[in-house]
Amino acid sequence: MTDPRFTPLTQRLPAAVPFVGPETQERAKGTGFAARLGANENVFGPSPLAIAAMQAAVPDVWMYGDPENHDLKQALAAHHGISPSHIIVGEGIDGLLGYLVRMIIGDGDVVVTSHGAYPTFNFHVAGFGGEIVTVPYAGDHEDPAALIAKAAQVGAKLVYLANPDNPMGTWHAAAVITDMINALPEGCLLILDEAYIEFAPDGTAPPLMPDDPRLIRFRTFSKAYGMAGARVGYGIGHPDLITAFNKIRNHFGVSRISQAGALAALKDQEYLKTTVDTITASRLRIDRIARANGLSTLPSATNFVAIDCGQDGAFAKRVLEALIDLNIFVRMPFVAPQNRCIRISAGRAQDLDLFEQALPKALRLAAE
Repeated sequence: MTDPRFTPLTQRLPAAVPFVGPETQERAKGTGFAARLGANENVFGPSPLAIAAMQAAVPDVWMYGDPENHDLKQALAAHHGISPSHIIVGEGIDGLLGYLVRMIIGDGDVVVTSHGAYPTFNFHVAGFGGEIVTVPYAGDHEDPAALIAKAAQVGAKLVYLANPDNPMGTWHAAAVITDMINALPEGCLLILDEAYIEFAPDGTAPPLMPDDPRLIRFRTFSKAYGMAGARVGYGIGHPDLITAFNKIRNHFGVSRISQAGALAALKDQEYLKTTVDTITASRLRIDRIARANGLSTLPSATNFVAIDCGQDGAFAKRVLEALIDLNIFVRMPFVAPQNRCIRISAGRAQDLDLFEQALPKALRLAAE
């Protein structure tokens, strides 16, 4: 048997994935986690209406999902007050990022992002032969001015910014993002990842501007809507860009069950508001737990909180490893100085009870 005839690019890429999932860690440990607080998941789950809609769709799972995502696109357009021609639906923001990079980036094309920002985007760029150029965070925030300056310097085709940010949870006001859009170099497209926008304070999201060809915005049902496992995200952009997705996307990537769930979730805005309020309360409790242990937290506009462990990344990693040994699944940023933090998802009362019990033990173990 001969080896697969990989492309030179595939042969060059490292055999790596952006995340080691909690399931992988559980298999290695031989036991399950008592609290799952590391994957930015919404443990409070989807609207009961969404659950019922997905259950009702199960008998029809023998059929492919509507390849046009028609009903969901119409509902999203009405929700945002824009045309369906401005919307693309796909397999979460991750899937849509992959399609966008495939459309625009070829060998040697330059992309600018923040050093330590959402790593899955970088894997897409590397997978299509792009060159990733990074700028550092500024005060635990992504730095819009530095991103734009670097894009102009290197002739970038894409600039990526998450607002609110992952992994730090920080955010910029709408006016800052608008200034960034207006300063984009000619021919450069801004990817504005708004996965956490439902948690952000008023004044974070600029007006949609769906006909602006310099910008594409991505949103998701994974976070505030509590449907990470259903894999439904959408993009808002100029119709010409949206149409181009149809040239290369998987037209059957969003299942019939997922479409039904997202449509019902979108209609239940009251449940969404309740979830956001519950997560806000959970963030406040995480802050209280941190402060009771002599630590501080970063202000967050997401469904997680970055806890500053007060030392360097090596110490934070020891804290994280101790928590994992105590069956509390958490994660941390990858890059200094942000890696002085651990990142805790907003959890149920019982999850945070376990975290509250485990954190002082983990800190003692990390200090030994």
